[in-house]
Amino acid sequence: MIKIEGKKFDWFGLTQILKEHKGKLRQIRMLSVNELKKKYKGAALGPLWALIKPTFTLFILWFAFEIGLKRNGGVHFINGKYTQFVFMLTGYVPWFYISECIVGGSRSIRSNKQFVTKLSFPVSNIMTFTSLSGLYIHILLCAIMLVIVGLAVGLSVYAFQLLLILPIMFLFFLFLSWSTAPMGAFSMDFDNMVMSIMSGIFWLSGVIYNSYDMGNKALNKVMLFNPINFFANSYRKAVLYDQFIWNNPLELGIFLGEFLLVFILGAYNYNRLRKRIPDVL
Repeated sequence: MIKIEGKKFDWFGLTQILKEHKGKLRQIRMLSVNELKKKYKGAALGPLWALIKPTFTLFILWFAFEIGLKRNGGVHFINGKYTQFVFMLTGYVPWFYISECIVGGSRSIRSNKQFVTKLSFPVSNIMTFTSLSGLYIHILLCAIMLVIVGLAVGLSVYAFQLLLILPIMFLFFLFLSWSTAPMGAFSMDFDNMVMSIMSGIFWLSGVIYNSYDMGNKALNKVMLFNPINFFANSYRKAVLYDQFIWNNPLELGIFLGEFLLVFILGAYNYNRLRKRIPDVL
């Protein structure tokens, strides 16, 4: 930290967040596993349901498009031709994690309020272990996706880009939860608002369609401002298109600007609201 006119400047709250995480990484990992177990407590299969539910959805998509509708004409994109199911698969897999991060992130403090009201626990760690708990399931889904795509169209070295995309996606939605989790703790209305707009976010994002080809050049550029598009497109570039995720400088530049903005606003909002959270809970 530095001092300005005798006061400490906290870099938008980042210093406070890093301080709260110092020496807590092992605890965060353990809590992330417990968070996953708690979510499915009482179920015979336990955390396996976190994998079964999206896998069943993917099976329904496969049956509908590969068997029922016989849409084997495929989806065209630059250097390949893919079945509708394979194309949608590579959008749905990141979407499962993104939707879990958005909804779970906004609820994270309220659903773990015992850490805030009964224990002396760094609040920012709650968002971290909540986001981390969903990442375990996402990695397993990515493995399933890679097997399916590998058998269907083959994989190349570009698929290793997932090792870069995964941590970026984790950090982006963790930073977002720094803003949404405190707001969710303050009001149930915010949580209801998040739930009500999730279906709209899904259809306005390129999860099941090609956002690069909207039939209108202006609309194509507008879609670049949707960060969910960036992740869906990045997954497809890595495992379907055999492209680098930075091959579109405009898209990458817009996302990096949004990444920085979400980070700054998240750190600032968390630092501004954190001391009031125990009172409202």
